[in-house]
Amino acid sequence: MTNPEETRIERFRRERSALNETVMRYAGQGIKRYYHLDWAAYQPGALDVKTKELLGLVASLVLRCDDCVTYHVDRCLQEGVTSAELQEALNIGLVVGGSITIPHLRRALQTWDEAVAAGLHPSAGSAAGASDGGE
Repeated sequence: MTNPEETRIERFRRERSALNETVMRYAGQGIKRYYHLDWAAYQPGALDVKTKELLGLVASLVLRCDDCVTYHVDRCLQEGVTSAELQEALNIGLVVGGSITIPHLRRALQTWDEAVAAGLHPSAGSAAGASDGGE
């Protein structure tokens, strides 16, 4: 059931959670190992989590995976990525992926804009942090 007041990010989180529960009910060792490998790749290391999420976003844009782009936009929001940082990362994705990525870029920015407007960005109360990346 969808809630008309729900943002794209909120709907995505809810649906992804339900889908992952279904996957894990059926998952064998190989799927579970892959999920763990994915989780481990985004843990802090030589690169911080914020940078890794921006890299994931760029890769997802180039691969033209809307679910992946939405996931990484959500994670970028959670990691405090600024609008300016997001724009630079998406620009790299556009340069690498070419004009075929533009529809996915549009949806990424629409998702970001909606989430910021709904107060889902950690600095949503701070105009500088949410709008221009004043960090």
